[in-house]
Amino acid sequence: MVLQFELENRTYFAGSIGDRGDDFFENFSERHRELLVEQEAGTCAYYVLIDENESVAGRFNLYDLIDEAAEVGYRVGQRFSGRGVATFGLSQLCQIARENHALRTLRAKTSDANVASQRVLAKAGFGVIGTADVAGRRGIRHELNLEGL
Repeated sequence: MVLQFELENRTYFAGSIGDRGDDFFENFSERHRELLVEQEAGTCAYYVLIDENESVAGRFNLYDLIDEAAEVGYRVGQRFSGRGVATFGLSQLCQIARENHALRTLRAKTSDANVASQRVLAKAGFGVIGTADVAGRRGIRHELNLEGL
């Protein structure tokens, strides 16, 4: 399911966040097993949002869970873009982060060009805290304090 989602949206994602490369897709099963081990260890948490047809609409992830903080990553399929799916999914992820993982702070990065993602983060309450490198592109660093949610 997740591999199909990534393949169907590869070109779309490459336009805003860079291509993962052929190796990612060729070795997907191995990498997926590694991610599940990380999740089992509690250093990351991976979630998918499924639509009414049981297709993956988006992926919403928490990385580097350390000292009550984590990095956020998400991607929504092209056919779901502009329909509030990213905003809904990120909102749910923030609640899960606070309630299930006892996190207090979330951080995220967006490229300067990814204005849609910047809007999604702003709607979720993330504030800009500085600049960042996003896959070799200039970007923005965002942060959200979960204690007020």
